[in-house]
Amino acid sequence: MTLSRQEDVLLLTSKPLNIVRVGFVGLGVRAFRAINRFLHLEGAEIKAICDIESDAIDNIQDLLLRNNRSRAVSYSGLNGWKALCEDHNLDLVYICTDWVSHTPISVYAMEAGKHVAVEVPAAMTIDECWQLVDTAESTRKHCMMLENCCYDSFELSTLNMAQKGLFGEIIHGEGAYIHDLRPILFSDNIPNGKEHWQNQFNKVHTGNPYPTHGLGPICQAMNIHRGDKMDYLVSMSSIERGMTAFSKERYTESSFDPNLNYTLGDMNTTLIRTHKGYTIMLQHNIANPRPYSRIHLLNGTEGFCQKYPSEHILINSVLEREIPTEILLSQFEHPFITKLWKKGCKVSGIRAKDFLMDYRLIYCLRNGLPLDQDVYDAAEWSCIVELSEKSVLNKSMPIEIPDFTRGAWEKLQGLRFFE
Repeated sequence: MTLSRQEDVLLLTSKPLNIVRVGFVGLGVRAFRAINRFLHLEGAEIKAICDIESDAIDNIQDLLLRNNRSRAVSYSGLNGWKALCEDHNLDLVYICTDWVSHTPISVYAMEAGKHVAVEVPAAMTIDECWQLVDTAESTRKHCMMLENCCYDSFELSTLNMAQKGLFGEIIHGEGAYIHDLRPILFSDNIPNGKEHWQNQFNKVHTGNPYPTHGLGPICQAMNIHRGDKMDYLVSMSSIERGMTAFSKERYTESSFDPNLNYTLGDMNTTLIRTHKGYTIMLQHNIANPRPYSRIHLLNGTEGFCQKYPSEHILINSVLEREIPTEILLSQFEHPFITKLWKKGCKVSGIRAKDFLMDYRLIYCLRNGLPLDQDVYDAAEWSCIVELSEKSVLNKSMPIEIPDFTRGAWEKLQGLRFFE
C-alpha cells in the first residue's frame, strides 16, 4: 500500500477529449465485440491494437477496413502491450486479456499517461487492488472496470427506483454468477490435452473467482464507498465435482489424467456485511447444469426487486393497486435506457448493455466528467476473489475487507451519473 498522503480520485475529472484515441490489448471475443461497438461511437477512434497471435490482429484489421476505417497500428509479441501503452497517439487503453494480466497492463498504461478500461475482474489479489488504486491516485488517470451488468435495463431501472426511495432503506442485496461454462471451457476448439486459461486458474484456486457481475449493481444500489462500505465477509464452497466429471468426458480415457484435480468448489456462497449493518449475498457456480442467473435482488424496508428467475417488483406504496412489474419498469425507466437502449440493441443485439457501458465511458472522457465507475469500484468488487478464497480455506472465518478509499468513503453520499 502506498502513501497515505496521496489524494483520492473520487469524482476524478480530466481534460475533455474531443476525440478519444483508443488502443485495444487482447483481441479475443470480447475485444472483437467491443471494437464493433466502437465503430458506432461518436468521438472515438481505434488507433492501435495488440495481440500475441498475428491472426487475431489480421481479423481486426479486416474488420476496420470493411467498415471504411483506417488500419490501426499493430503491436504483437509477448511485450507488444508495453509498446502499445507507450504509444503517444493514445488516450485510452482498453484491456481484454486473461484475468491475471489485467492489473499489470492497467498499471503500466496509467504510468504511461493513459486512461484505462479493463475487463472483469480488474485484479485477482489484494495487492493488485492496491496497485490499481495507488497508481490511479498518483497518476490522476481514470481506471474503470468494464462491469457491463451495471448497464443492463433491469439493473438500471431498479437502481433509479432505489435512488428515488421507492424501496426504502435497502438492508440486503443478492447477486450471483451462475452460468454453466463447461461446454465453453472444454470446447472442441481447444486442442485435446490443452486447457482453457480459466481452467488453469480453477485448478489451483477456490472461493469466488468471478464476483463482479453480481456484486457491481448491488454495490451501486447500496452506495458502497458513497456513504457506506463493505466491512467483512465469510465464504463457503461446496465440494468440487462438476469440472472433473466434465473434463473426463471431454478427454479420451487415454489422454485423461486420473490425478487431475480442480480446487474450485462447484458452488460458492459469500456473505458480506457493511459498515451500516446491511448484508450482501454472492454466489458462484460454473460447473453444474443450472439456468443462468445473476439473481440481482434488492430487499428494502418499503420494497423488493429480483431479476432472476423472473422479474418481480413489490413496493408498499403501490401494492393495493397491484401494478405489474413491467408497468413499474416503464414508469421508472432509467434515462440511459430511454436515451440509448434502442441504439444499443441495434448495434449489439442482446448485449445492448455493453454499448451503454462504452457510450458512457467515451461520453464522460469527451466531456471531462467523472466516470460512472471509478478505481475504488474496481478494487472493491475485485477484492472478493482473494478474500473469499481465504475465508473458504480457513473454515469460513470472517475476513476484513480493506477500505480502498483510505477513509474517504463518506465524502460522497450516493452514486451520481454526470451529464
